[in-house]
Amino acid sequence: MRTGKILVTGAGGLIGSSVARSLQERGNEVIAIDRVGGQIGDVLIQQCDLNDIHHLHAVVGPGLAGVVHCGAFSGPMVARDNPYAMVQVNIVGTANVLELARIYKAQRLVFCSSTSAYGHTASSGPVSEDTVMRPESLYGASKVASEQIVSAYARQYGVDGLSLRLSWVYGPRRTTDCVIRTMLTDAMAGRPTRIGFGADFHRQFIFVHDASNAVLKALDAHTLPRTTYNITGGSRVTLLEVASIVKKIYPTADIDLAPGPDPVDEFQEAFDIRAAARDLEFVPRYRLEDGIREYAGWLEETMRKEG
Repeated sequence: MRTGKILVTGAGGLIGSSVARSLQERGNEVIAIDRVGGQIGDVLIQQCDLNDIHHLHAVVGPGLAGVVHCGAFSGPMVARDNPYAMVQVNIVGTANVLELARIYKAQRLVFCSSTSAYGHTASSGPVSEDTVMRPESLYGASKVASEQIVSAYARQYGVDGLSLRLSWVYGPRRTTDCVIRTMLTDAMAGRPTRIGFGADFHRQFIFVHDASNAVLKALDAHTLPRTTYNITGGSRVTLLEVASIVKKIYPTADIDLAPGPDPVDEFQEAFDIRAAARDLEFVPRYRLEDGIREYAGWLEETMRKEG
């Protein structure tokens, strides 16, 4: 286990909040930052913009043991009408965080990349980390660029960094568009769900706790033979299959999906996660149905609290 002070960017988000809580629970000193401050559980989140380099230095300071960089626009559906902001936050923000790691001599930096970096993949799987990246979105391109900057900092400056290519993360505290949450909340409210695509479109999900566990394993690992790893929940399902799971939980759910691809997502074959199993000892623990059931329970509890 890596000890000492750990910076977590994007600590108010889905993965960042889970990582920050886990680090604090195990005894690390956590510097949790996000563009919006606040508190999640026992974790105090300091307001700090990734593009405010002077504030970043003031918040972090010497003695940095590690960095978990989750701070970014979190999917191809976010900031689609503001490409300049995507570049500034996702690419320049990553460079700023790497500067902190270099100057304060962090022992490890883990960058949360995305399988969106691959773009459409060939019709034969599984897809390994050495597959050529051809992103279809600026979001995916921002992840490719950031991965390359992480690797360049490792080669030129000795910053021990690696990138985790995470598939679609779902679970408690997800706030951006999520088809699983839409189906669940519609079912809870007795509303029909009508989606104009996806019945035959495959997607690879990962439950937030599995994603957080992969990040911690990457942070703690000693010497790693790779700088990039695919991280998924181990399944590849159509959105119709997701709907079937939701109907098992809520038998009265009224869900109808049309055939065809998601207009803001790519066709991707199954990603190979054997390297993560070998080098990080990462194996997803949550079956998709188990994760969706836990997510449903959290949503129900949240709705009760909100009245």
